Parts: sequence; structure tokens; C-alpha cells
Amino acid sequence: MRIIQIIDSLEAGGAERMAVNYANALVSEIDFSGLVATRKEGPLLHQLDTKVPYLFLNKKRQLDFVALFRLRSFVKKNKVTHIHAHSTSFFLAFLLKIIQPSLKIIWHDHYGNNEFLATRPSFVLKLTAPFFYGIIVVNQKLKKWSEEKLKAKNVIYLPNFPIKEIGAGDPTLLEGTVEKRIVSLANLREQKNHFLLLKVAQKLKESHPDWTFHLFGKNFEDDYSRQIVKQIKESDLENNVFLYGSKQDVENILNQASFAILTSKSEGLPVALLEYGLHKKAVVITNVGEMPMIVQNQKNGLIVPSNNADLFYNALVELISNEMLRSEYGTALYETIQADYTAESVLKKYLGWLKKA
Repeated sequence: MRIIQIIDSLEAGGAERMAVNYANALVSEIDFSGLVATRKEGPLLHQLDTKVPYLFLNKKRQLDFVALFRLRSFVKKNKVTHIHAHSTSFFLAFLLKIIQPSLKIIWHDHYGNNEFLATRPSFVLKLTAPFFYGIIVVNQKLKKWSEEKLKAKNVIYLPNFPIKEIGAGDPTLLEGTVEKRIVSLANLREQKNHFLLLKVAQKLKESHPDWTFHLFGKNFEDDYSRQIVKQIKESDLENNVFLYGSKQDVENILNQASFAILTSKSEGLPVALLEYGLHKKAVVITNVGEMPMIVQNQKNGLIVPSNNADLFYNALVELISNEMLRSEYGTALYETIQADYTAESVLKKYLGWLKKA
């Protein structure tokens, strides 16, 4: 098989990271594994294996025929057989199939707003889905949605998987007191519910003022991110909550953390949670998306209901108060990731599905 991954950008998001992860993991497994970014490059370009052929299209508009024919040239030159399109890049893959019908198009649905699927736009997907060879989803809710809304027949659930970073650049040094740091890896998007984190931070400031929160993720310079910055200042949390933007040295960052959290009100299967496990970090998470399929409460982490600041705070205090428990949960989560969420186990299912379909 000769497969290329297509993604709109290489900014540090979950779908983008998985496009890079698939390209890197497949390079030693199949005849050809490439990556195409359509609209924008970004920091994840530095995580791409040097053996993976790469093309940036610099696509300017929805119907950009210059970009389309550049993609076709790349596909023909490399004798590509499968296009693995992530998230909204499916439309460009669909256009390519119209002019090159022999291609097999795989759509990878990373939709994270799973608690609000009923309002998800689907018109264009319904028109293009019959041209898809198959659909990959990152949780069971999306599988049901594709089968019911798109009438898709060949849908497979494949969990995301983490890969340790390549050449992450200058190491990030975290603020705060050593061994009293809590890390969150989540882009500043509404579904990640950073305002829950800030409510918890206010409570923790009163009881454990030397413990600090360290937030990593892209700042989109929008109303949501501006409100976060405003609330940190108004709540006098500048010495308790630190914003770092996007960083690539995940291992280095997590090595400085006592444990890690996700406060999301909606999720698919966040790569951040898998990275927490890969680096043996105890976690406190909310019970949304596929996360409860990975974390079993009080066995390999702590789970609390979404948007409940009191219970989230109580879970943090439980981990703060018990270093041995943090170690036990971190090791147990690592073992969970190694058992079911490694690149090797997912690729085996992925390649078997492609051959069988």
C-alpha cells in the first residue's frame, strides 16, 4: 500500500498530531507513507520523520484548483493508492477522487464536540460520503453517527495513539515550585473548559497556595482565550496559573509535572490523555467522550463529572495528599496505554481493515 495523510494544518492539535503520527508510524510498515498539509504549516512539521515525503499545498480557498492539481501530481509521482484525509480535509480528497477515481479515500473523523452531535453540520458530508472507501472514528459515538447520519457501511473505531516527540527544540522550564505542578495539555478551545480549571485553581489557591497550574495549548487570540487571560488577572491567579502557548517538548514538560488534568466538557479521544499515560502521569479527568474507556476511577486515575468544580477540586487534593497514589495511578495508566493504545496495536488493526475492506 502507498498512503498519504492529508491535514489542513500542522498546528498543535489532536487531529494534526494524529496525521503526523500515522505518517511516521507507517513509514516502516508500507511501501510509501507521505504527508500533505493543505492550508497552513506549523510546529508539528518538526515532529515529522525525515523519511516521510512531505508536501505543503498552500491552499487559499475551498475550490483551489492550483492546489488540487499540485496534489494530483504528488499522488501520481508517488503512485499513491490511498488518501487518508483527516477532519475537514476530506473535501479536497473528494475532489481528487473525482478526477482520479482509482484512489481509495479514507476519512478520519476526529470531531471533538461529541456531547453536541445532534447539531453537527452534515450536508456536505452526506454528499461526499458515498465516495469514501471507509471511515475511521475515534470513539463509538462517532461510529454510530456515521452509520446513522451518513449511512456509511465501512466504519471502524480506531483509538488514537501517542508517539514520543522527535527533536522538540529548546526545553521549556516550568514556573512554580518543583514537585508541586499540575499540567494541562489542551488548546484554548471552549470544549476544553478552562474556566472549570480556573474555578478549581481559585479553590486550590486557598488550601494549597504553593501548588500551580501549567496550561499548554494554542492560543487562538479569540474571545475565549481573552476571557481566560482576563479571569486569571481578575482572580489574582497570575502566580498560580501559567499559560505557555503551544510547545513540542511534551516529555520534558510532563517530567516536571506531579500529575496532569483535563477539564473538558466534550471530547473525542484526546491525544493529551494518551501522552499523560505514556509518561506515567497520574490524572484527573472529566467523564466525557472516550476518556472513561481508558481511565477507570481509582484504578489508574480519577474521573469526575463534567463541570463540577467541587468534585474536581476534591480529586486534586486526593492526589496532592498522596504521592504514592500518584505513582500507582501513573504506572497503571501507562500499562493501560501499552496494552491497547500503542502505534503497533492500532496499525495492525488499521492495515488489516484496509486489506480486508
